[in-house]
Amino acid sequence: MEENLKDQKMPEVDPLTNDKFVPEHEFDGIRELANNPPWWLTFIFIFSILFAYVYLAKYHFFSDGKVGLNEYEAELYAVQMQEEAAAGVEAVAAEGGGGISIETVKVDYSVPLTAQTDIDKGAKVFATNCAVCHLAEGQGLVGPNLTDEYWIHGGSFENIMTVINNGVIEKGMIAWKGQISDAQIHQVASFITTLQGTNPPNPKAPQGEKYVPAAE
Repeated sequence: MEENLKDQKMPEVDPLTNDKFVPEHEFDGIRELANNPPWWLTFIFIFSILFAYVYLAKYHFFSDGKVGLNEYEAELYAVQMQEEAAAGVEAVAAEGGGGISIETVKVDYSVPLTAQTDIDKGAKVFATNCAVCHLAEGQGLVGPNLTDEYWIHGGSFENIMTVINNGVIEKGMIAWKGQISDAQIHQVASFITTLQGTNPPNPKAPQGEKYVPAAE
């Protein structure tokens, strides 16, 4: 009896939906229908895959954006800088008899900072935002080597500040102006000046032209 049932030809089309059955896709009396998903579901699926690739490239390959942890650390550090700046103004006001606002304290962004506390803070900013492209010791990966004497966009401190502020979009370097505070940009640029001649392992080949500081 069972052999006779197996020998019976199974229908190729479902009488309820008029969809064809997938050949040999049957288990426990359940047969699979060869019906395609709706076009809108297929579109969402393809769009999700493309979005995932774009997101991965933007946030992890080119670092042209911040993941949640980067944003949290940047905001936390910005608040810390504001508090330190406010504390500095209060100290100056106390010494001078008051009557001073935070705008009165001017910072010269054309020269690197030399205080070790600023260099250490610049190192933290570098580790959080720059190491993904330049590596932890500045030897270069996607971005150029920051430890040699060769620079693509000039090696003066003013050049370094300009590149960090404005970026070089065509080469994957984003503009950090507005992403981190001016104080952080000043600190990380100052930290970068301390990397020259450190000779880290596996440095990237020199790029650009050798920078020779102008004689004073």
